[in-house]
Amino acid sequence: MQVTEPSIWQDIEEVKHAVAEVLAHAKQLGASSAEASMSRTKGLSVETRHGEVETVEFNQDGGLGISLYFGQRKGSASTADLSHEALRRTVEAAADIARYTSEDPHTGIAEASWLEMSPADLDLYYPDSIGTDEAIRLCAGAEEAAFATDQRITNSEGASFSSHTGLKVYGNSHGQLVGYPSSRHSFSCVVIGEDGDDMQRDYSFSVARQYSQLLDPKQIGREAALETVARLNARQIATQKVPVIFRADIASSLFGHLVSAISGGSIYRKSSFLMDKVGKQIMAQGITVQEQPHILRGLASSPFDGEGVKTRDLTVIDQGVLSTYLTTSYSARKLGMASTGHAGGIHNWLVSHGDENLQQLCRTMGKGLLVTELMGQGVNTVTGDYSRGAAGFWVEHGEIQFPVAEVTIAGNLADMFMQMVAVANDVDRRGGVLTGSVLISQMQVAGN
Repeated sequence: MQVTEPSIWQDIEEVKHAVAEVLAHAKQLGASSAEASMSRTKGLSVETRHGEVETVEFNQDGGLGISLYFGQRKGSASTADLSHEALRRTVEAAADIARYTSEDPHTGIAEASWLEMSPADLDLYYPDSIGTDEAIRLCAGAEEAAFATDQRITNSEGASFSSHTGLKVYGNSHGQLVGYPSSRHSFSCVVIGEDGDDMQRDYSFSVARQYSQLLDPKQIGREAALETVARLNARQIATQKVPVIFRADIASSLFGHLVSAISGGSIYRKSSFLMDKVGKQIMAQGITVQEQPHILRGLASSPFDGEGVKTRDLTVIDQGVLSTYLTTSYSARKLGMASTGHAGGIHNWLVSHGDENLQQLCRTMGKGLLVTELMGQGVNTVTGDYSRGAAGFWVEHGEIQFPVAEVTIAGNLADMFMQMVAVANDVDRRGGVLTGSVLISQMQVAGN
């Protein structure tokens, strides 16, 4: 486990003290309850293009948000000025706002029994000290590797490196006062390829809690180049209904639509195509989705959510059956549930998968479209209607035949979820949804 330097814990204690003062001031103003969160981040971002420095940014930011409750009336305010006087004024502003709000029987801080009072250390903090010169060298190295990979790589949109650390503290009038530090390092490269009159662009990236876990710059550059040249001389295809594979790096978007559709806010507003579906099958029988918030060094790990509610392992989809909606304290009260700890988002979704790799999944599909890029926002989670621009590769006889561009894929999420016939083992671990490539048995593809 990473041994963190004492200063970060001193910073956390300092921030805890400020949050405690804010909550005490709220009580002095007569608030029946209150909650406050405070964050600090600092880091370095570097961008290069053709090896020349485009941008170097150092940032050190912070902010506090507070909500006061006078019975069932709520007032909220926030500030980026963390001076003592500014924090007091922010509390007073929230109190003034509360006087003009209507009563809401479902408002208030989370129930005491839901809270995480002693958060575990999830090993999220790796403050590797990366200097500007080193970051520039990394970016330039990725671009050089891309140009060296294939002579059809003719231009670069740049490489970027980011290294940030921060802390988060949350407290409320139940006596909860908790916090933890975290870090995130990322690296990407975007290049342009040409072949005759055709021009395409693509990229590669890496992200991790630990700098040492990022991919090598040469690998990032090479992957960006190979992705780009593979797309050259793309064709359209005829309009037809065929199986579609969502490659792992974009398959997570399908589960992102699921998150929206089963969020408590969507459910109590009756604005989801998955209304009244808990306990019912909404996905193919072989699909199981588990949330594991406490994975050490996980990119979406967290011991508590944005309201201090303890996070816990949760089966969201069990062999295709929806097990739960995702609630905050407010939506939970609206729905007559307990909070599931989802104020602020999800925490490490693990999608079950089979033993096939992507190449084998293409063979299983036989003939169809392998989608590697999605464009547009044509998704309606009220009705489930789905229509997006796409690019990728045409597959026949289980083998990639040629790149495809300028097509639209369409369907309905309810049908698409039920038609997820297989998930490959090429799990993309660079985000909050860990899934392999997903094969959907049939979608409408609109081409020429």
